[in-house]
Amino acid sequence: GTRYSGWQIQENANTVQAELNKALSTLLKKETDTMGCGRTDAGVHAFGMVAHFDGEVHDVSGFQYKLNALLPNDISILKMQSVRETAHARFDATSRSYSYRIHTRKNPFVNGDSYFFSKPLSLERINEAIDVIKKHENFEAFSKVHTEVNHFSCHIFDARWELCESGYVFHIRADRFLRGMVRTIVGTLLDIGLEKTSIEGLKNILESNDRRQAGRSVSADGLYFVAAEYPEDVFVS
Repeated sequence: GTRYSGWQIQENANTVQAELNKALSTLLKKETDTMGCGRTDAGVHAFGMVAHFDGEVHDVSGFQYKLNALLPNDISILKMQSVRETAHARFDATSRSYSYRIHTRKNPFVNGDSYFFSKPLSLERINEAIDVIKKHENFEAFSKVHTEVNHFSCHIFDARWELCESGYVFHIRADRFLRGMVRTIVGTLLDIGLEKTSIEGLKNILESNDRRQAGRSVSADGLYFVAAEYPEDVFVS
C-alpha cells in the first residue's frame, strides 16, 4: 500500500480501488465498480483485502490471470470466487483482522513495511492493557474525530502482542474497526509499555470517549489488513 492513498477512490490521488476498477472495466469492456470490505488509510498494506463486483465471469482462473496481468506489480489478486447475487463484501463480513509490525533495530530492507521503534518495552504491562481493551466495547477514544459513523461500538474477538525475529507484531480481530483505531491502540500500548501511561490511565482513556486522551497514532508503515471472514452461505460452490 505504500504508493497508494488507501483503498477508497479519491478525486486527486491514486488508490487501490481505482486501479482495480480500471483493470476490471478493461477486461469486462464496461464500467465496473468494486466494493471493498473496508477502508484503509494512505500507506496501509493488505494481505487479504476483499472486494466484490457484478459481472459475468465464466473462466475464473483465466480471468484472474488476465486481471493480475493488467494490475500494477504491487497489487495482486490472490483468489476469486462466485458469491450469491445479494452478497456484499462490507455488510456480510462477520469479522476483520489487522496486524501491526514493529522492528526494533534499524533495517533498511523493511522501510515502509514496518515501524521502527527501538526503546525497551514492558510486555507484561502491554499484555495487561490488552486484556482491558478486549473487555471494552466503546472505542470512541481511539477513533479519528469527525468520522461518519452511527456508533463507536466494536466487539474485539482477539488481540495479542507477539515477539518475532525482527521485533513485535500486534494482532487484532473484531467485528468492525473505526477510522484510525488500530494505529491509535498501538500508539497507546507503546506508551503503556514505556510506562508513560498506567493501566488505570488506560481505563480512564477508554471511559473518556475523548481521542485527545489516547496515545499518538503510529505510522501507516506497519499496518496490514489481514483478512475478512464471511458466513459459508455467501459463497456459491
